[in-house]
Amino acid sequence: MDRLALTELAALLREAAGGDEGTALDENTLDTLFLDLGYDSLALLQVTGVVERDHDVTLDEEALADAQTPRQYLDLVNGALAARTAA
Repeated sequence: MDRLALTELAALLREAAGGDEGTALDENTLDTLFLDLGYDSLALLQVTGVVERDHDVTLDEEALADAQTPRQYLDLVNGALAARTAA
């Protein structure tokens, strides 16, 4: 896998948040804060663990703390995935 898609992120967040919690992610919510979407830092931490494990990538913890929207999170993850495959 060389990209994390929005649909995959949405599924991971729903699972981490306990199913029906949180707002559905789509193109209209890419720049909405995770907190406003109903996803807390624990859900993001769980998603990050799954992404790192399943895709054999290490994500920068400081950059993750700054990723407050789905777009920012996807950019960070996909940048790390691209750097890994380029190396």
